Amino acid sequence: MAVARLTARSGFLARAAGTARTSPSPLQNPMSQVSRAIRATGLTPRPVSFSTSTSYSCASKPTSAPTTDPKSEPQTDAADHTDRYAAGLRLNKEWAAQTARDHPELFPTLASGQKPQILWIGCSDSRCPETTFLGLHPGDVFVHRNIANVMHPGDLSSSAVIEYAVQYLRVNHVVVCGHTACGGVAAAMGNKNLGILDPWLLPLRQLRERNLELLSSMTADEAAMKLAELNVREGLNVVKQKGVVLNAIQERGLQLHGLIYDVGSGVLSELDTQDSEEVIRARLTAFQTE
Repeated sequence: MAVARLTARSGFLARAAGTARTSPSPLQNPMSQVSRAIRATGLTPRPVSFSTSTSYSCASKPTSAPTTDPKSEPQTDAADHTDRYAAGLRLNKEWAAQTARDHPELFPTLASGQKPQILWIGCSDSRCPETTFLGLHPGDVFVHRNIANVMHPGDLSSSAVIEYAVQYLRVNHVVVCGHTACGGVAAAMGNKNLGILDPWLLPLRQLRERNLELLSSMTADEAAMKLAELNVREGLNVVKQKGVVLNAIQERGLQLHGLIYDVGSGVLSELDTQDSEEVIRARLTAFQTE
């Protein structure tokens, strides 16, 4: 058995060594309670739009030397429209003015405080801006993001965010969201030394090892997608161990959700993460004392 497991592990890691590509996953349609609740705000969801102002090109064949004087080529500086920081400052003024016209009550309301309905735990990936792809507004979502949306049980940062959001902001929903083509997941598929990322990704690599038999039966792409889903479920398990979360579930019906965001389509899919009644009862009574 040990030899067979070692063989499976070796084959799996060999397939996982390449960059994982995204493949569709048979997940549930997210138009369920969480999606309806997300949109049950006092503001009209704004449409999601995508900019295609930046383009990239690749020469059809290599060139040995530039055909023009480099000094005559246009230079990019902080004022150039291709500089994302400079463009962001300019677009911010346009966005603020337009938002104030469309929703004159929004900024004065936000200035008086926040009352988000959702705590969102997601990945730091720049392609996964939750408020944008949910079509919501500032003030709707309280957010914690990190590399590969990994939930360390003893992590002070995520624990503080969860407690503040659940106990003081009294959010109605806690979401753990992974995504396709996740670089952190791809890194965790192998054992390459990644410096400071090694201890951070350790729970994800341990999750891979615990599910090695399942993942070894898949292609590298399928295994990466499955590991992303397993990571969401594991993250929810960590959230469910927080006393403040258990109390909120029991006292006011706090709901937990697991999602996967497809960066290739912009679509969210909801995982089936509901526990049985027996598991829920056992979890709720675990910390109770006589």
